[in-house]
Amino acid sequence: MSSSSAPGSSHPLPIWRHPEFGRGAREMVGISLGIAAWGLVAGVAMAKSGLGVGLALLMSLIVFAGSAQLASLPLIAAGAPMWVVWATALCVNLRFVIFSAQWRPYFGHLPLRMRLWIAYFTADLNYVVFMKRFPQPRPAPEQIPYFFGGVAVNWPSWQIPSIAGLLLADAIPTEWGFGFAGTLALLGLTYSLVSDRATWVAAGVAAAAAVAAYAMPLKLNIVVAIAAAVAIGLLLDHTAREVQPEEDLT
Repeated sequence: MSSSSAPGSSHPLPIWRHPEFGRGAREMVGISLGIAAWGLVAGVAMAKSGLGVGLALLMSLIVFAGSAQLASLPLIAAGAPMWVVWATALCVNLRFVIFSAQWRPYFGHLPLRMRLWIAYFTADLNYVVFMKRFPQPRPAPEQIPYFFGGVAVNWPSWQIPSIAGLLLADAIPTEWGFGFAGTLALLGLTYSLVSDRATWVAAGVAAAAAVAAYAMPLKLNIVVAIAAAVAIGLLLDHTAREVQPEEDLT
């Protein structure tokens, strides 16, 4: 895989030698400890849920979506219907539809194979750091090296602790409270994504909906909270688009 030509040369640089690859990796290092803690919690949760080691490893490597894994594991352990598990994971991961829409101006021109790789490696925090680095929605040759530089830190920061938690779960007492630790890890990651008034409002609505629907079976209050957050987010976005033309006319 190549990205751009070296100065004074017509030969393309390998992607890992591009300066933006190193920058992307460095900017992910600061948040990798939080990702690692979350991965460890997810690994222990997978082991404690009763999944076999083989299935749990497959889940970690293929799904690569910590919030969906943590949301679906209690349902799997409780013997919930498969449609409930699928619906929960789908709702938890609806935010990736928004990420994809935001990334279309950057990556929409790329071949399908590359876009599939990007889709697999997309995570909340590499989306955040990418958008901070490239706020203008237009493609640039340094974006792919930057993205995969972040992936080079983000992916192993999740997978290695997750697999370690899975393999070492029997040596970790349940009373250590990993459920609470997982909640704290998710809250820390969520806080880093709440960056403006719209996201604060959506987060507040989701929290209120989750508490109001807490009595629902099979943790369906999570689905209610996600639906409420998506609905208020779409409403705020629609309102902002209506207000913007009026401001342009004044």
